[in-house]
Amino acid sequence: MKTLLKAASVAAVALTIAQPAIAQTPAAPVAAPANNGITVPGIGIANIDLIVVNSNAFKTAQTQRPVTYKATYDAAEARRKAITDQITPMITRFNADRAAPNANQQALAQQAQAIQAMEASGTQELQRLLQPVSYSEAYVQEQISEKLNAAINTAMTKQRITLLLNPSAVVATTNAYNLNQAILTELNTALPSAQLVPPAGWEPREVREAKAQQAAQQGGAPAAAVTPAPAPTTGKKTKGR
Repeated sequence: MKTLLKAASVAAVALTIAQPAIAQTPAAPVAAPANNGITVPGIGIANIDLIVVNSNAFKTAQTQRPVTYKATYDAAEARRKAITDQITPMITRFNADRAAPNANQQALAQQAQAIQAMEASGTQELQRLLQPVSYSEAYVQEQISEKLNAAINTAMTKQRITLLLNPSAVVATTNAYNLNQAILTELNTALPSAQLVPPAGWEPREVREAKAQQAAQQGGAPAAAVTPAPAPTTGKKTKGR
């Protein structure tokens, strides 16, 4: 019963996890390498996640998305408020009934379950409404991923790096080993901007792979994988459609 009571008391708050994060937190700048002290040739360190979020393609998409998908964001926010308005009175009643002398524990459990069910249903509905946004995010990420390995290899070749490490594997170092900016420069050259809106019928890689695996398990032909359209290679930004 304690679990149900706790779940009911936070149900309204839990809905906020499905709200679109329109305001993006600025990514930390990519540190510029500096020659400090003696360095070992051939070794580099790179924070790939940091490079991705600082790439021109990623940052441009983050700026364009709230504009291109404004109607989607607005519809999801309106629905979120409506769901919250439905759940709030239920929580108020639950708290009042719980505080009453000799509260009916069975009735409280039923109320808590009803609140949990509505919250779960609301979260799923909001996720469906925001699917175009999440697909846009995945589409941009895939375009960047397709260019990332080549950018890393090119930067390593130019800097004569034969061993590239993740910062998490290093206890301490100087910026002389930092390859972030070199990789970022190559990535921005290879992909100045990304296409924001996926083609019709496109699905994220994990969805395509899951469908292909399911088809294989059923003995059928693997589902056709829809690959991202070629990303622009010029410096001009691609506007969302």
